[in-house]
Amino acid sequence: MKAADIAELLNEPACAHNKKEKSGCARPKPGASAGGCAFDGAQIALLPIADVAHIVHGPIACSGNSWDNRGTLSSGSTLYKIGMTTDLSEQDVIMGRGEKRLFHAIKQAIDSHSPAAVFVYNTCVPALIGDDIESVCKAATERWGTPVVPIDSAGFYGTKNLGNRIAGEAMVKHVIGTREPEPVPAEAQAAADAAGIRIHNINLIGEYNIAGELWYLTPLFDELGIRILCTLSGDARFHEVQTMHRGEVSMLVCAKAMINVARKMEERYGIPWFEGSFYGITDTSHALREIARLIGDDDLTARTEALIAREETRVRAELAVWRPRLEGKRVLLFTGGVKSWSVVSALQDLGMNVVASGTKKSTEEDKARILELMGDNTIMLESEGARDLLNAVYELKADILIAGGRNLYTALKARLPFLDINQEREFGYAGYEGMKELVRQLALTLESPVWDAVRKPAPWSTRAMVIAGPEMGDSPDGGADEPAHGHDHEYDPAPAVAAGAAA
Repeated sequence: MKAADIAELLNEPACAHNKKEKSGCARPKPGASAGGCAFDGAQIALLPIADVAHIVHGPIACSGNSWDNRGTLSSGSTLYKIGMTTDLSEQDVIMGRGEKRLFHAIKQAIDSHSPAAVFVYNTCVPALIGDDIESVCKAATERWGTPVVPIDSAGFYGTKNLGNRIAGEAMVKHVIGTREPEPVPAEAQAAADAAGIRIHNINLIGEYNIAGELWYLTPLFDELGIRILCTLSGDARFHEVQTMHRGEVSMLVCAKAMINVARKMEERYGIPWFEGSFYGITDTSHALREIARLIGDDDLTARTEALIAREETRVRAELAVWRPRLEGKRVLLFTGGVKSWSVVSALQDLGMNVVASGTKKSTEEDKARILELMGDNTIMLESEGARDLLNAVYELKADILIAGGRNLYTALKARLPFLDINQEREFGYAGYEGMKELVRQLALTLESPVWDAVRKPAPWSTRAMVIAGPEMGDSPDGGADEPAHGHDHEYDPAPAVAAGAAA
């Protein structure tokens, strides 16, 4: 990929911060590795396309260290779960065999699995030695008749966010607009006609079906007569990505990932788009309303309002039992991107107090939404260090840390309730039904008896003996009887801070 192409992706005009002077999306910092590289970003953006053979062109470690690290689920094909790599060795590099190995790897994937398409991800080593993956992919497509898509995403190009956009650019350039959508199934069309409903098509961009979240939403769209042409890329199929140009509206679920796709589809095909979230009752209702508004069907708008009123009434009634157990609890939210503000809204729906939000991977638009939700006195955390994070927890008297999996052991060493909100989680929190699961997990986490147990000193420690007082009426020094202390032990966070920092 040329430097000019990378600069264009970094200076995405749809990002508000790029309208400022001397602006642009974050550039990589020399020596920094936390957060992933461009290859990692491209791979996780497209890996959920389930019927595609995903081949990593490079040494084995590029594939082995990052494969399937997202909890995305598929309702059918599981081909995307199979890790495929050209496994380049030093001899391949020295002898110039990289392109030949890639060509044979594509053939083996097609012969063994008959995929709908093959995606080839370029990595640092073949990019440095000059392998022409575009020519190889073109030749393979002509030879076997299966679409082979090059994704030039060498890790040294930049950050994970840049990799997301490289992946989106590959879809716009090679895939979107190459096929027409399948007709609506006859049964569904007949039911819609009988109810007097016109079926509309939409796209969800940046929705990855983490822990099956998408499946909480599809019943709502089905009821409204809205067909999701494609989710880029959760539980998607290759032919669905090809038909995205026929959507009437695109919803950008994760703005930092593939905003370039939404913008270019608007420029090329006239498809309006907006950024929204399905986390929380308020944001889910807002997203449904915005889709109906942009489609411009009065009947759809009326039915959407009726559905929202019904679902909000139902869910709020079901949450009423849980709300007293969570209301007033103080939360430190340390995540990034769309979740840095969308989860704030969900927690506020429960009456919880978000004392700070992490913004390490948030855009200027994300930060503006955080300020809108939490007020001008909002505390935004930029540092990813364990010591800084735990110091913030104690200073702000947070009851729970909601963050990504990399912070799990920091929280556990600090004996602090922790809820995973990032891509590795096993529970879906999107939509009205997902809100119920979020509440359940929060309550289970906060009310677990393990926290009282681990915060007490070990029964054999000197400190425990001092707190408990003498047993059997004898003082430790053999003197007169002393009364036992009656107060409860109060947790001293200082040792935990040190432990967390050491981690």
